[in-house]
Amino acid sequence: MRKPWIAGVVLAFVLLGACGDPSSDPSAGPPAAAPEASATTHQRPVASPGTDPSGKASLEAPSPGATSSSGAGSGKSPTVLYLGDSLAMENQEVLGRELRKELRARYTGAPYSGTTLCDYLEGSAEQSLVPAADKAAALVRSLRPDYVVLQFWGNAWGYTPCMDGITYDAARERYLERYAADARRLTEQIAAAGAARPPRIVWVLQGPDPITPDRVRRVNTLYEERAAASGDLLADAGKAVSPAGARYTWAQYLPCDAYESTHPEYCTQRDRDRTALHRDDDYLHFCLAPTTSTPKPCPVRSPGILRMAREITRVVGEHARSR
Repeated sequence: MRKPWIAGVVLAFVLLGACGDPSSDPSAGPPAAAPEASATTHQRPVASPGTDPSGKASLEAPSPGATSSSGAGSGKSPTVLYLGDSLAMENQEVLGRELRKELRARYTGAPYSGTTLCDYLEGSAEQSLVPAADKAAALVRSLRPDYVVLQFWGNAWGYTPCMDGITYDAARERYLERYAADARRLTEQIAAAGAARPPRIVWVLQGPDPITPDRVRRVNTLYEERAAASGDLLADAGKAVSPAGARYTWAQYLPCDAYESTHPEYCTQRDRDRTALHRDDDYLHFCLAPTTSTPKPCPVRSPGILRMAREITRVVGEHARSR
């Protein structure tokens, strides 16, 4: 099993930027023949509704000079910035829709496929897939968000140059130490950019990885520790796409939840009372449309994406109402 994954990575390395770890041996792999991680490339996100002329996915961004609407609990709409990798890329429009519908939020999404935390650090422009204008701190200074939602699978096989070739497969402890250090630096840069009104970070916990399940567990633990150290928030979106009682067991299908049962367009196999989270050929992403060479938001209804977006929205909403 190991050699086919490595061969696939070598063949696609120049063109592709998947978020998984295809060089590692599967310890709890997907059913039957393991599907390959889908292709992604690296470029500006596709425009979402309300996009500004520069092409950035920005929804109802605050006007110049506007202050952070930190009084969301008193009826003001929270301002939310969403950053991340290919999972965030495919999720961004659904999350924006849920935040606007449920919270009347002002929302900006600026994800880049194939990235990890270091790509959004200022000072990494020469070795990064994210341009200087879209670094986390730069966007915080310009948008003054109340919340910065960070959704990163944890690029584990060294595609993004800012990881300096450190991979989970070759050096697990070094990878985790570097990842924790980048999480701390990113938190510090976001807080400094917010000045007197720093935004609250929402760390999104990731769903099961059938190839290296322990990696995702340990990355999620880093997010939990970082949130606790900084007083930030956790959104366990990964639990919403995991089997009940088996948080780190990968599943292509899950029983329809209460929302899907009352909205049958999201219960893809109603006769079996179950819904699809992944395509047969993509164990990682949750979009039920084929992946294209140009990263873009998911164009079709996809239950896994909605489940994650609803959980992120719930966490932001509960905190905003409590302020």
